[in-house]
Amino acid sequence: MEVNLIKAELADAEILHRMQVEAFMPLLRKYQDHALNPAMESLDRLTEKIQQPNSAFYLIRRGGQSVGGVRVVDLDGGCQCRISPIFILSAFQRLGIAQQALRLLERLHWPQESWCLDSILEEVGNCRLYEKLGFIRVGPARRVQPGMHLVSYRKEVVSCA
Repeated sequence: MEVNLIKAELADAEILHRMQVEAFMPLLRKYQDHALNPAMESLDRLTEKIQQPNSAFYLIRRGGQSVGGVRVVDLDGGCQCRISPIFILSAFQRLGIAQQALRLLERLHWPQESWCLDSILEEVGNCRLYEKLGFIRVGPARRVQPGMHLVSYRKEVVSCA
């Protein structure tokens, strides 16, 4: 089934928020990372992110149904694009949707130098996805708490020049 990215508008804030909370709740329960987990983010904060001029939030749709979301932030005047967050509802995980969404995102945004994102080291499937798409782990893992470490990924933009 075809995956599409639809740029979010203010009217989409509530559905994005609901899906974000639902998608990240299992990780919140597992790691108890109340300070960082997107499930703890307020609707007001998500609404602010939709309105930020250097940011684009997208609904991830599959077969006309909203199944997740992804946000990209332009950093350093467009030199780098940061993906944060990306989420897929649990009923639609492991179907290749996140992979398709990230590939679509790369066609919509063109950083001059690179893409970047962070992931939980212990979430091996997520790390494997990013590496499959050409992201390379950079720097050491950062301990958030016992049993939870964040790792940074970077993907250089291939220039046709």
